[in-house]
Amino acid sequence: MAHEFLKLHAEGAIAVLTLNRPDTLNSWNQKMRDEMRDAVRDLTADDRLRVLVITGEGRAFSAGEDVRGMQDLADAGTRSFRRIARNIHNVFDDLEAIEIPVIAAINGVAAGGGLELALSCDFRLASEGAKLGFPETNVGLIPGSGGCSRLVKLVGIAKAKRLVMTGEMVTAHQAFAMGLVEEVLPAAELMPHAMHLARQLAAKAPLALGLAKIVLNGCANVDPDTGRNLERLGQSILKKTDDHLEGAKAFVEKRRPEFKGR
Repeated sequence: MAHEFLKLHAEGAIAVLTLNRPDTLNSWNQKMRDEMRDAVRDLTADDRLRVLVITGEGRAFSAGEDVRGMQDLADAGTRSFRRIARNIHNVFDDLEAIEIPVIAAINGVAAGGGLELALSCDFRLASEGAKLGFPETNVGLIPGSGGCSRLVKLVGIAKAKRLVMTGEMVTAHQAFAMGLVEEVLPAAELMPHAMHLARQLAAKAPLALGLAKIVLNGCANVDPDTGRNLERLGQSILKKTDDHLEGAKAFVEKRRPEFKGR
């Protein structure tokens, strides 16, 4: 499907989704949100897909909501606004739940909803020149699309309060120090490294990666006993898969396994 504000291409079982509104630092408008919803829906339904990489065109990952469209959201009415917000949340929730690894290659500014998009991904890699933050308090708002709820689990409540309440933008290295991103790379190395990680993940057993993501996400929200029950349930499913048998056989035969997702 052709998009105006997104670019999507595949390298084998790896898809690269690029936010493509560079003249506004890839900020969101309604058309872009609708395209993102449709693209994520289609990607979620593609059983051939093993890894998704998300990045931005130009000098930004995404600056979040386009300020020029905020008045339309304010005029939408309380119920209409909640419906619009729920549609945004559903896209980020689908990315968090999709049973493949999702990598955010943060090539520049990631602010507000742009950073919330990155938080819904499994891995966050940043270029050295990237700036990250939640400036919503500067316009009388808070991060309202997972920015508070995901951020506090990732970096802890003290760092989350600092980022959200001050509205300050932090450098990529500061983001790394607080656990907001996992790696910081020179700009020229960001996408090659992201694709290297994507290929590494795509070579793994896809059912195992999918269940690992489900179990790990679940364990973040439950008590330890429930978490171990989730682990046992996941393992009981994987023990019966062809991929597990192939992996064990390949290990004994000292060769690379050929996983089929079965």
